[in-house]
Amino acid sequence: MESVRFKFPAPEIDGSIDELRKEVRTFLDTEVRSGGFIPVTDCWCAGVDPEFSRKLGQKGWIGVTWPREYGGRELSALHRYVITEELLVAGAPVHAHWIADRQSGPLILATGTEDMKCNILPRIAAGECFVALGLSEPESGSDLASVRTRARKVDGGWEITGTKLWSSGAKHCQYMTVLARTSERDPNQRHEGLTQFLVPLNSTGVTVRGIRDMSGVEHFNESHFEKVFVPDDAVLGAVGAGWKQITSELALERSGPERFLSTFVALEKVLQQGASSITGHQAAVIGSLLARIRALRAMSLGVAALLGQGHSPEVEAALVKDLGTRLEQDIVERLREFWPVHLKQSYGDELQRLMSDSLLRQPSFTLRGGTNEVLKGIIARGMGLR
Repeated sequence: MESVRFKFPAPEIDGSIDELRKEVRTFLDTEVRSGGFIPVTDCWCAGVDPEFSRKLGQKGWIGVTWPREYGGRELSALHRYVITEELLVAGAPVHAHWIADRQSGPLILATGTEDMKCNILPRIAAGECFVALGLSEPESGSDLASVRTRARKVDGGWEITGTKLWSSGAKHCQYMTVLARTSERDPNQRHEGLTQFLVPLNSTGVTVRGIRDMSGVEHFNESHFEKVFVPDDAVLGAVGAGWKQITSELALERSGPERFLSTFVALEKVLQQGASSITGHQAAVIGSLLARIRALRAMSLGVAALLGQGHSPEVEAALVKDLGTRLEQDIVERLREFWPVHLKQSYGDELQRLMSDSLLRQPSFTLRGGTNEVLKGIIARGMGLR
């Protein structure tokens, strides 16, 4: 069998990238020192602070790749990568705007009406408007082709009925991008007949209920739609083109640095506070973790380069998420192995808190954005094995 070569091209880095990194890093250091935020692990899901998102919007660090007429700065995907990477490493509370910046904004830019682009994108870029994802459903797992939420055509628009599950951040969002069936399901063409809608979450018939996880955070939500009316211009893209659109979205969702840096802040704190007491074996294990991070970063940057070139690297993105989320879990397990009891006494309250949060949140890492079992199927198909 002919071997399959995945593409992870090395991006070109110019001086503006390094200057931006220094600017972001200085800002974050100042914020931490002044008490602007307390670093947390898994900050892109657990850290919700709309005011901090507005600060980033004032800096021009949200929607940086978008056209200036819609609130962006027309920078490259690599500029955005540097910003997100620094935010993750610092454990900054970025969840409020994260999904809107990462994929809902680009979706609106590519498929939305001119009114959406002019009125919603600038508010997202300012850190004042947040968007949730309405993809997964009860009893559907990662099989998005099995969604049962329906959109029925009515006079002047559509009527949406159904339930979305695991809608991260929906409780503080103004909108949700909802995937719904707009035609009868064909068992032989399961991906056909799906359409995306931009639904205001203050619409009549919308109910959002928080789902508390083991860490006590309610970033997951169950969102129910009961005959929710949206006008015709709420359709994102073409009617029936939903599957093709979400495939492109998932490449954005699965390949970013958030898929391997969620627990990095805890690892960095160990290195800062405990370097003098680390044994040879511990140093070898930490070295192995850092090598994996470095390799994943190169892969993730390669996907960012492909996206910047207009490609949709679905398989490469699946590889990054599968390897990255397992690494995030491994970091927690190896640190627990080395420092199971004396964390607080030896390293202080902050590391104890970071480790406790990491431990409670790590089970969800390999679930969000598609389970790793599903991702392995995507990878196998890309390799011609199924």
